[in-house]
Amino acid sequence: MDSHMQRNLDHWNEMTPIHMRSRFYDLAGFKAGRNTLQPIEIDEVGDVEGKQLLHLQCHFGMDTLSWARLGASVTAVDFSDKAVDAARDLSHELGIPARFIRCNVYDLPGVLQGDFDIVYTSYGVLCWLPDLPKWADVILHYLKPGGTFYIIEGHPVLNIFDNSKSATGLTVTQSYFHSPEPIRWEPEGDYAENDAVVVNPSYEWTHSLGDIVNALIGAGLRIEFLHEFPMSSYNWAPFTKQDEQGWWHIDGDRVPMLFSIKAVKITS
Repeated sequence: MDSHMQRNLDHWNEMTPIHMRSRFYDLAGFKAGRNTLQPIEIDEVGDVEGKQLLHLQCHFGMDTLSWARLGASVTAVDFSDKAVDAARDLSHELGIPARFIRCNVYDLPGVLQGDFDIVYTSYGVLCWLPDLPKWADVILHYLKPGGTFYIIEGHPVLNIFDNSKSATGLTVTQSYFHSPEPIRWEPEGDYAENDAVVVNPSYEWTHSLGDIVNALIGAGLRIEFLHEFPMSSYNWAPFTKQDEQGWWHIDGDRVPMLFSIKAVKITS
């Protein structure tokens, strides 16, 4: 693991207990039966009953276990030992069968055997990965012929705008395009708890929508669809507003805030 990813591991080990106690994640509600998956991904992934699902970058497991509640047989991976320990404890406490593996995505083929009907990942995952073609190769490696990959994620166009606590509108401050060197972000609260005291900085890589799509195509996957949405799953900036369904919007819905991709491993 390179030094930037090691620092990010420190960051996520720090963030896990903050997230587990936050209102945003509502762990108590999940334990009481709440499904954490959004209607978009439930609809776009489709029926998972009886299917083998691999969840990449699963954090502390609520989405993974939500897929299990919908009938999937789930395996999940995250590089944070704190998150994986919490996910295993949650699985045991709730009696929901799941396999959680502590590993970064790139090293997974050396740790996990087998293939899957579905590989899934969501919300805030790609910025932690320096190499998308290698990521896409891992996805291909784990899909059965005809199997499905699905991602729902923050739209990369948002990366160009200032969303700090002092932001008042759409001001361009960053490049849209990928650089091998990550951006260092100093702690400023957290998306799940604005006033959280955070010590560890994070290092994030920017990837354009073209980078994402072409990585999947280059690995040999066939894109079934690419959808874009004018809302976010969290309070992305001080000027976003929440609707009755819980989504966050920028006035006028002028820019995409989420995208989803469904791709298939081609059979030959």
